[in-house]
Amino acid sequence: MPAVRLAPSILSADLGRLADDIARVEAGGADVIHVDVMDGRYVPNLTFGAAVVATARKATHLPVDVHLMVVDPEQYLEPFAAAGASIFTFHPDATRHVQRHLAAARELGMRAGLALNPADPLTLVAEVLDDLDLLLLMTVNPGFGGQHYIPASTDKIRRARALLDRHGSGIWLEVDGGITVETIAGASRAGADTFVAGSAVFGTPDPAAALRELRRRCAVEV
Repeated sequence: MPAVRLAPSILSADLGRLADDIARVEAGGADVIHVDVMDGRYVPNLTFGAAVVATARKATHLPVDVHLMVVDPEQYLEPFAAAGASIFTFHPDATRHVQRHLAAARELGMRAGLALNPADPLTLVAEVLDDLDLLLLMTVNPGFGGQHYIPASTDKIRRARALLDRHGSGIWLEVDGGITVETIAGASRAGADTFVAGSAVFGTPDPAAALRELRRRCAVEV
């Protein structure tokens, strides 16, 4: 079973106390800080830019995982690298030259990731596995927090794990959307190793306890 990494999404944090909230989840056992970047075009919502990434970078020693739900993500490569992003993840249907931008992310010192929407086939990443450090499977349709996990995602996670295992790489398999104490175990058993959770962590009175319970659920055999 792959290692479990928990990546609280600051989309659900208190932005007025962002540094404090990040410190709380880091102390509580988070492995990664997840930043959802939306441009109001690729998805309807509008969220964070490089300044928030820089704030997150200053607030933690953990990797800062930036997920860009934006059109033409290549225009953000240098700004986010300069802001301190550790992982640069974008959607392949948002740009024309996917491999070029994955390579550019690595050249700028970031890990390179691709994100697939629920209806996107795994074939969209099959030709660039050598250029990937992270594969993100959206388990909801992107654009808003607090949505419910799509049950068909579990089989897709299983097939993605088989694809990555056949490739023999150390690519992280991340899932994002509706990850709660009720859904994380199934996603973990299917082969995901990195879990984005927003309201399931920051929407609770005790984020550290929430992280502990999410991690425990991954270890439970059902």
